[in-house]
Amino acid sequence: MAFLSYLINGLSLGSVYAIIALGYTMVYGIAKMLNFAHGDIMMVGAFVAFFALNSFGLPVIVSVVLSMLATTVLGVVIERLAYKPLRQATSLSVLITAIGVSYFLQNGAQLLWSSSTKVFPSIIGNGSLKLFGGQLQISYLTLVTIFVCVAVMVCLTLFINKTKTGMAMRACSEDKGAATLMGINVNSIISITFAIGSGIAALAAVLLCATYPTLSPTLGSMPGIKAFTAAVFGGIGSIPGAFLGGLLLGVIEILSKAYVSTQLSDAIVFAVLIIVLLIKPTGLLGKKLSEKV
Repeated sequence: MAFLSYLINGLSLGSVYAIIALGYTMVYGIAKMLNFAHGDIMMVGAFVAFFALNSFGLPVIVSVVLSMLATTVLGVVIERLAYKPLRQATSLSVLITAIGVSYFLQNGAQLLWSSSTKVFPSIIGNGSLKLFGGQLQISYLTLVTIFVCVAVMVCLTLFINKTKTGMAMRACSEDKGAATLMGINVNSIISITFAIGSGIAALAAVLLCATYPTLSPTLGSMPGIKAFTAAVFGGIGSIPGAFLGGLLLGVIEILSKAYVSTQLSDAIVFAVLIIVLLIKPTGLLGKKLSEKV
């Protein structure tokens, strides 16, 4: 039963990584850039939810919605001010800008909310589902986290495949020049992509803080790196790849902590990533693209 319990906890943690990774993979798939400020946008969403719950006493649903709205607006503003002027710039310029935005958000959060650690309030409670005569207990928070991840994944897949905006996103991902000639506003599509990715990052932030109830301006650093790792693991640019990579990463991390060492778990996670990329450089579900020269 212990292994099953660890596996479920791994899926719960992996679900959070998967939701964050969706933001990375969507932006890369369409804008072909790595938004390393994504984890810090998630951090801002966590603080908005914290103050909505703790200071204003708003219901959980309302707090989550406010958090998602705040990060959605923040993501669009960052894209318009920091990334849009660099559309034709080199990848290195965009990367340096993304790192600069990340530091700006972290230091801005320290000025606004101080660097002291805050305790995130409980949003679901301590109840659990008991199976096998109580030998296996699954917290309601774990069940909600996994359910939300699957729901986000399904909704996003349907949006990409069934809506006109989703088809425009796929067209921009394939060829921005051709999409422009077909009348698609590429700049608007990229802004929508940032808005969606930033919005669901706030959802992941609330679930992460509910599981590990400590909040600080550096909240997004390590989860952001691991979510990016999950996106690369599954195949960056692939939405199913981000989902699969996140789940696998969470399971590997929890099992490593349980059976090997809590201190070596991160090293094991990144070692597995290196092995996968050596065998399949495009990630588990990534597609190999050939370019004509």
